[in-house]
Amino acid sequence: MTLRTTILATTLLAATPALADVNVYSHRQPELIAPLTKAFTAKTGIRVNVAFLESGLVERLKAEGDRSPADVILTVDIARLAEAMDAGVTQPLITDTLEANVPAAYHDPEGHWWGVTTRARIVYASREATKVGDITTYEDLANPKWKGRICTRSGTHSYMIGLTSAYLVHHGSEETKTWLAGLKNNLARRPQGDDRAQVKAIWAGECDISLGNTYYMGKMLADPEQKVWADSVRLDFPVFEGHGTHVNISGVALTKAAKNVAEATQFIEFLTSPEAQEIYAEANSEYPIAPGSQPSELVASWGSFVADDLNLITIAGARAEALRLTQEVDYDG
Repeated sequence: MTLRTTILATTLLAATPALADVNVYSHRQPELIAPLTKAFTAKTGIRVNVAFLESGLVERLKAEGDRSPADVILTVDIARLAEAMDAGVTQPLITDTLEANVPAAYHDPEGHWWGVTTRARIVYASREATKVGDITTYEDLANPKWKGRICTRSGTHSYMIGLTSAYLVHHGSEETKTWLAGLKNNLARRPQGDDRAQVKAIWAGECDISLGNTYYMGKMLADPEQKVWADSVRLDFPVFEGHGTHVNISGVALTKAAKNVAEATQFIEFLTSPEAQEIYAEANSEYPIAPGSQPSELVASWGSFVADDLNLITIAGARAEALRLTQEVDYDG
C-alpha cells in the first residue's frame, strides 16, 4: 500500500472515507503542516485529510454539529482554542503520552486542548536607531521616550489582545489602561497592517520599534522581497517586570463530533512528540515545548528567553476585559 497524505478542499472533506483516516480542520495553511502529516502517515499508515479554514472554524463546527467530519482542530492562539472549548465543539482527551509531552502551562487541565509549539511576542528593533538594552520590559513601551517611535497592528487583533491580557493579569485594570494610553501616545502612526508590515515600516524609517511574533522573522528571511526588512531589525525579548516574556501557542484539540477517535488520538499524541514538534518548529520558526526537543538553528540564533509564568488559561480569561480597555482608550483611533 502506498502511504500518502492528502490535502483536500473543504468541500470534499465530508466525503473522505473514515477507515484509517483522521480528518482535520486547520487554521494553518496546508503547506505549513504538510511536513507533519507526511511524517505521521509514514509512521502509522493513517491518512490525514486537511481542510484549511482561514476563518469561521468554530462556527462551521457548531453548524455541522454531530454531522461534522472533523476529528481534530489545529489552530493558533489561546483565544481560538478557548473559543472552541467554550463553544462546546471539543471534548476532553488525556493520555499519559500527552501529559508527558506538554507542560501543564500549555494545556487545558481537563484536556480540551494541547499546545504544540510556542511563539514569543517580542520587540522588533531598528538596528540603526536603537541599541541592545534600550528596551527590556513591556512596561517601558509606554515610556514617553518612545513617543512617535512605535508601530503596531490593531490593538484589537488577537495577538495584541493576548499581550494586553497578560499585562492585565500582572498589573490590574487601572495600570493596564494607563499603559495602553501611553503606548497609543507613543505610536508613530495609526495601527495598521500585520506584524510584518510593522517591520517594513521600521525599514522605511517610519518608526524605530514594533511588536511582533517571533516566527515572522523566519517568514521574512525566507522571502526575497521581505529579507531586507528583516535585515534592518533585531529581535529583543522584553519581559514583564519580575516575570518573563509573553508567549502564545499553536494547539490541537479533539472535536466533540470525532468519529475516528483512536486515529485522532494517535495524531494528537504525535503532534506533541519531540519528533513532530521539531518538524513543526522548523517549518514555522516556532519553539517546540516537549521536554528534550530543540528549536531550529535559525530560531536558536535569535537568543534564549524565559517565558512568562502565567498559565495561558488565565490569560484567555482576561481577554474580554483587555478588549474593553483597548476600546476604551480608542487605541486604533
